[in-house]
Amino acid sequence: MPDRNAAVLALHWQVNVIRPEGFFGPMLAEPVAAAGVVHRAADFHDKAAALGLPIIFTRFTVPEGEGRLVRNTAFMESVGAAQHEFRPDAAGSRLIDEMAGQADHIVDNQKLSGLAGNDLPRWLVENDIDTLFLTGVATNLTVEQTARHGTDLGFTVYTVADCVAAADPHIHTASLSNIALASAGLRTTTDAFHTS
Repeated sequence: MPDRNAAVLALHWQVNVIRPEGFFGPMLAEPVAAAGVVHRAADFHDKAAALGLPIIFTRFTVPEGEGRLVRNTAFMESVGAAQHEFRPDAAGSRLIDEMAGQADHIVDNQKLSGLAGNDLPRWLVENDIDTLFLTGVATNLTVEQTARHGTDLGFTVYTVADCVAAADPHIHTASLSNIALASAGLRTTTDAFHTS
């Protein structure tokens, strides 16, 4: 284990993002399934929990009144237009079954970064957490945004490279290269907790 207080930040493992019936299913369901990341990430979460790390899930949801959603990108316009599908209690907002029982803490927001528009950064500091291991979908969206944001906030951020996926494998690879430069770097399920 690293000599730091760490947590796993599991990003957007929800029906709307990675299941065929979800809002982004037509774009992400097939590549996520092909990459095999769901079972790998679920196993990683279990391994981390066994070591005593808290497992924190983020969900992209849109409450009545839109919360902190700002329609300043095509992405945010699209979810804003279909916001009823992203209500906190909507079927698409549920965590996927493989991970539904893994959460120690669940945080909802209306931002791309899992650390934006919520109290998670404060919660992490109050719980003496200074290191984050990221899993989730999509690599080039919430994962990269959260890795950069967390680094700017002063956290040591590792992305678990075999527990993230994107719609396109080339974009996934390019995004991992960006993350490696802009954060503490990449780890895998086999070396995540090595102290070298």
